[in-house]
Amino acid sequence: MQRRGHGWGTAALLAATASLAANGAAAQQTHAGEYAQADINYGMQVYGETCVACHGPDGDAVDGVSLRSGQFRSAGSDQELMRIISAGIPDTAMPPGDYTASELTGLVAYLRTMGDFDPGDVLVGDATAGEAIYRGMGDCASCHRIGGEGARIAPDLTDIGAVRSAGSLAESLVDPTAAMLPRNRSIRAVGNDGTVYAGRRLNEDTYTVQLIDENERLVSLVKDDLSEYIVITTSSMPSYSETLTEQERADVLAFLLTLKGLN
Repeated sequence: MQRRGHGWGTAALLAATASLAANGAAAQQTHAGEYAQADINYGMQVYGETCVACHGPDGDAVDGVSLRSGQFRSAGSDQELMRIISAGIPDTAMPPGDYTASELTGLVAYLRTMGDFDPGDVLVGDATAGEAIYRGMGDCASCHRIGGEGARIAPDLTDIGAVRSAGSLAESLVDPTAAMLPRNRSIRAVGNDGTVYAGRRLNEDTYTVQLIDENERLVSLVKDDLSEYIVITTSSMPSYSETLTEQERADVLAFLLTLKGLN
């Protein structure tokens, strides 16, 4: 793999896993143990793009390395495995890797479950089709923004594919409230004069709160001037569990995972 000009890829992961892969005497490793199917699927995609040329589809193309074991000598936890993959190993052929957080999450999920994973079960999404759904029947741009296009009512998605895991994004399409981050919660406030304010909270401190209202206006409120202040814990985003098919949701997810910032 040649990854965005860093020279990190199949050769690098080869060196990493030569150090990480467990043999029969390796101790049982502690790690999360449960992974979202969307993260595993995305990890398989990342693996296929960056690792399969050297390691092979079954992870056993390198002598002495078997990725299908899911156990690694030098990485007892998922966090340690991510650190080694991203930071590299000194004095080896493995340099630091240029992976996003979502790519690391997916790659680790796939490596941990590779031995039990059936690629035939994967529903592959099409990013081009997903973008068409985003802009068309999904009507996502009426609330979300990508780059300079779209509304500001809902969170900006410009770099969502780099900062949110595939699993959390997949969940947000079917259960938006469960997947909603606290920082994205909306608020409803009533001023001492009876004025009602509602919108997505942008910033808050002890004395003030800033929000963007339903008309995309930035509003700054002083809490002492409010008679009511409520944080809304349910998402205004609709669930697509019924309005989109499983394939269509996979397509939208594939598109969202391509959004990694303007650069």
